[in-house]
Amino acid sequence: MKRRFLPFLPQVSRLAPLALAATLLALPLTSCDDDSDDNDPQTTLIQPTGSAPTYAPNIDAQMLAVLEQFMSYGTPALPTLSPRQARMAPSVTDAVQDLLKKNKLAPTPPNVTVTQQVLPKSYTPQSAADGILVRIYKPAGVSGSLPVIVYYHGGGWVIGSLDVYEPSAKALAANTGAIVVSVDYRLSPEAKFPAAHEDAYAAYKWAKENATNFGGNAAKVAVAGESAGGNMAVGVCLLAKERGLALPLHQLLVYPVANNDLNTASYNQYANAMPLSKANIEYFTQNYFTTPADGNNRLLSLTDVANLSGLPAATIIAAEIDPLQTEGKQLADKLTQVGVANQYQLYSGTTHEFFGTYAVVPKAEEAQQFAASRLKAAFQ
Repeated sequence: MKRRFLPFLPQVSRLAPLALAATLLALPLTSCDDDSDDNDPQTTLIQPTGSAPTYAPNIDAQMLAVLEQFMSYGTPALPTLSPRQARMAPSVTDAVQDLLKKNKLAPTPPNVTVTQQVLPKSYTPQSAADGILVRIYKPAGVSGSLPVIVYYHGGGWVIGSLDVYEPSAKALAANTGAIVVSVDYRLSPEAKFPAAHEDAYAAYKWAKENATNFGGNAAKVAVAGESAGGNMAVGVCLLAKERGLALPLHQLLVYPVANNDLNTASYNQYANAMPLSKANIEYFTQNYFTTPADGNNRLLSLTDVANLSGLPAATIIAAEIDPLQTEGKQLADKLTQVGVANQYQLYSGTTHEFFGTYAVVPKAEEAQQFAASRLKAAFQ
């Protein structure tokens, strides 16, 4: 049985944003068919070396391999670190890269070109006074006016970076044929709520108003994000609606933060999960919120405070072993209730941060393909 991995990426070395958590460690790789090359990443699956954690007895094997590698770094618990220290810690992306090296696998990188630029200072009144850095991924060998995806990385508004989440950004560009604009929004506690949300909105506004300058089609712009970034993708839609800016065509929301309730069923079931635990989320909110009351703002409490009517159609991708699982489904239900078309897909056996692990975890590859199919349909 031949299986194909999505192209993976150059090595990234930084911290695990709202933590990836997941799966399989490395045994000698076993080939899926007898005539395959043992070093061919398309025909090998990395296996875990230990048993599943008690909180996730049915964890996907490859997810566990990644999780084992991530845990092997021995990083102190996130709440014991300062934000500066946390940003320097190894990430799930590092775990994937290290597993590939250990097993002498080198997946073909995605065929995209990468450029960077800084948005004008204070592009909107509430955005970064020194401008916002964006990294632009463009599918190679294509011409014409391309759709645009404005992408927001995860990390609880405290950690995460363009580098850590580059696998997701590159895969989205390669698989959709769209230009991806990845946004380096301000982090907290240096910039408290709603700084990151305002930067996210400013980057979307800039992409709409300047798409033709980088080969994009201003009429075909979507937003996408993971975890805290998924929350901000919805926030951008809300702010655009409130401020009279044309809405995105679609919103791709990967295990988004969707409300301020830390006592849901999945929070209780996966309170000690890795890479994202309840304690980690408390750490993130304590650093991003100026006061606990911020958690009840419409931009954060999407399911019970925000008015979601009139928002663009959404795709919601959820991980099973994730404190945020329940609120992702609540968000899908709320969108349905107010008449917003959406499709919700839960990937069993996966953890938070699985979306960018597709070079090792087959279910992440499936999620990437599903996301791309939904975005391409929206761009038609």
